[in-house]
Amino acid sequence: MSDPRLEIQMLHDRVMVAPVQGEGERRSSGGIVIPATAQPAKRLVWGEVYGTGQHVRSVAVGDRVLYGQDDHFEVDVSGRSFVVLRERDLHAVASATTESTRSSSGTGLYL
Repeated sequence: MSDPRLEIQMLHDRVMVAPVQGEGERRSSGGIVIPATAQPAKRLVWGEVYGTGQHVRSVAVGDRVLYGQDDHFEVDVSGRSFVVLRERDLHAVASATTESTRSSSGTGLYL
C-alpha cells in the first residue's frame, strides 16, 4: 500500500498558508471585550507560510503573513485546512530573519 501523504510543490507565485487559529474573545484598546462571534468587515488575518512557489520573492516557509479573508482559496490536506493565495495578495510579513538576508526595507515595526 502506498503512503497517503503527498508532497506538495507550490507553483509560480503561489503561497500556501496555515491560518493561525483565532484567539476567540479579544479586547479593544479601551478595554471593551469583543466576542469571537463579532465579524468586523474586511478584517485581515495572520497565517504561517508552509510552502512557496519558485517565483515568490518576499516570503519564506515559516514566516507569519497577514492576508485578507476574501483573497484566497481554501484546501484540506491530510485533515488540515490551508489557504492558497498569490504573493501579491499578502499585506505584511513578520519573519525571524534579519533584514540583511532580504532585499526589502521594512517599516521599522517589529511584531
